[in-house]
Amino acid sequence: MFPAVSGIAPSVGLEAGGTSVTISGAGFTDATGVSFGGVPAASFSVSSDGDISAQSPPGTGTVDVTVTTATGTSTTWRGDQFIYQ
Repeated sequence: MFPAVSGIAPSVGLEAGGTSVTISGAGFTDATGVSFGGVPAASFSVSSDGDISAQSPPGTGTVDVTVTTATGTSTTWRGDQFIYQ
């Protein structure tokens, strides 16, 4: 099963990074990576198959948050977007 991101909270954080973001969805159990616009998260922890906590890396603009497992990377959509301010 491919991972799927259904939402993130909060969806806004500082350009300096370090925002604690909860990622909701499915297929996260064996996650090997979390990225913010292609940049690896500063850190992440899988709480359950449908929940990951991640620290945003530094960045700018609006980016997609994706989760990667051995089966692939989550498809992007507007519900996974994180806005740096």
